[in-house]
Amino acid sequence: MQYRKFGNTDLLVSEIGFGAWAIGGTASVGGIEIGWGPSDDSVSTAAIHTALDAGINFFDTADFYGLGHSESLLGNTIGNNKEVLVASKVGQKIGPDGKIAIDYTKDHIIKACELSLQRLKRDYIDFHQLHVARMQHLENGECIEAMRLLQQQGKIRYWGISLITFHPFPEADFFLKNNFGNGFQLVFNLINQKALPIVTAAAAKGYGVIARMPLQFGLLSGKITPETVFSSDDHRRYRVVPPITEAVLQILKKEVWPLCDKYQTTASGLALSYILSYPEISTVIPGIRTPEHVALNTDHIVQLEEADKIHLQELYESDWLKVMEMMERQG
Repeated sequence: MQYRKFGNTDLLVSEIGFGAWAIGGTASVGGIEIGWGPSDDSVSTAAIHTALDAGINFFDTADFYGLGHSESLLGNTIGNNKEVLVASKVGQKIGPDGKIAIDYTKDHIIKACELSLQRLKRDYIDFHQLHVARMQHLENGECIEAMRLLQQQGKIRYWGISLITFHPFPEADFFLKNNFGNGFQLVFNLINQKALPIVTAAAAKGYGVIARMPLQFGLLSGKITPETVFSSDDHRRYRVVPPITEAVLQILKKEVWPLCDKYQTTASGLALSYILSYPEISTVIPGIRTPEHVALNTDHIVQLEEADKIHLQELYESDWLKVMEMMERQG
């Protein structure tokens, strides 16, 4: 395992992190599935231990993943181990009407952090994030004040924002302009390269960068076909639909998969290697919920030749933008 500095902080993070959304298990709020289908806690625990053995020291979760269950699993397995870095997020909750609600008030953020610390069984959160907060929340200022207070109190070491998927620029620019926080989490993968300018600008100003959704809901793993059907309790059922899958696989087969043979790596290995070819990115957090996932996401990283990196980058404008439009319409 290789490690990278998280911006200007003193955190040294494994270049492959552990995305802990899926281990939260099945969860539904207001009739909307927010999980990745059923998970087995014993298998999830084994996956965490396997990840630690593989050198993964960065675990990313949120208080909304499994409605706290993801944090609890990490707490029961890792606890207050200071050699392990834990990132979490705040801002989403179940509203009074039983539906998904957002809350970036100072009171909520402070109380939610206390509950996260209890579930995580930790003295502090290493990197705490506003969970896709929007401009109106940032300009209101309460969430910024809350995060700064928590940092002053030692309950969080560093903080930042997890940016939205399709239009991340206003919030990123707001943070960069005002020198708020210490890092960003953003979507960046072979298909969705929209945030690349943010990656460059953030790193130049000393921010750490977490790349999420590196396999685009599994579409870049080589395991999804147009016939793939997700269970009714898997949120991907609404996002990974046959027209999108077919469009993605057509481009991959022609322009991307041949590189797997060239580098003798897997589909996932190539997808992760492309992201890590950008030194500005601190860590990549594929979703992991089994010990097998750990090996799939750590054993096949390769060094890409510059010409191949440029080819994969240029595909964004030439091929992937049309697919991105389909994905945004799908939601």
